[in-house]
Amino acid sequence: MERLTARPAAPAAAEHGEGPVWDAGRGELVWVDIPAGLVRRATLGAGGELTEVGCDRGGGTVGFAVPAAAGGWLLGADGGFTHLSPGGTARVLVELAGEGGTPGTGGTRMNDGGCDPAGRLFGGTMAFDQRPGAGSLYRVDLDGTVTRVLDGLTVSNGLGWAPDGRTLYLADSGPGVVHAFDYDPATGALDRGRVLLDLADDDGPADGLTVDDAGCLWTALWGAGQVRRWSPDGALLAVVEVPVAQTSSCAFAGPGRDLLVVSTSAEGLDDAARAAQPDAGRLFTARPGVTGPPAAPYRGPGDRLDQAG
Repeated sequence: MERLTARPAAPAAAEHGEGPVWDAGRGELVWVDIPAGLVRRATLGAGGELTEVGCDRGGGTVGFAVPAAAGGWLLGADGGFTHLSPGGTARVLVELAGEGGTPGTGGTRMNDGGCDPAGRLFGGTMAFDQRPGAGSLYRVDLDGTVTRVLDGLTVSNGLGWAPDGRTLYLADSGPGVVHAFDYDPATGALDRGRVLLDLADDDGPADGLTVDDAGCLWTALWGAGQVRRWSPDGALLAVVEVPVAQTSSCAFAGPGRDLLVVSTSAEGLDDAARAAQPDAGRLFTARPGVTGPPAAPYRGPGDRLDQAG
């Protein structure tokens, strides 16, 4: 089994960094700081160095950002979906029924998300208090219709598709599992869900994930300071060690899409833990010798969304 060590990148730390994606159209890495409601962007130099070039507010909280084919980015923000223009203007497109609110009131927020190869967007939710069963997964179709496709989740988290588009992987960080679903690329329908990885008794639950060009999964393990590579049948192939505990997600970046970028978090750390982990919240990078796809852009309308039912 291969072991690698990730190194800190230059951008300043976030409070709760999440969801790095490579926006190939702009040649930029995009990631979010969830509680700060920020969408951050960086360019990648020839030597693999990241230089931050933009930071825009997308909402009270922002769980993820994906490029939009119509321009800008589509965000999972607060309790719904928001469009962020290239100029930094955020406009709420839909507030999801039954979602939203604030901490301490039983509210929920958008968490992780991503697009399938056809350009449909999926975004998940979680309760601020992480109570079991309060999370859902929503699909945004190419006509702008928003449909809830799964409920009863706890922390709907990392999403990724097999290279042939016929398997969807979804992490639920509450029970610490990664689900695999049969996926219909023509309709966006999910079927035959099963648990591929059960990490409930491991060093940390699965958080964000990505799928490389060979079809292997890369999962960040929250609390474990690791990203792990798994075969499509769940065999452990590689471990990337990260020198902070709260590893939150990962993605392949750069023109060659061969740089693994790992997001981390300082959220919830006390003063002693922050002092022991001064790089918590920063991005980290490693070169694992494999490549992964860029973020698939949302290919629906950029100006309107409508919740079904």
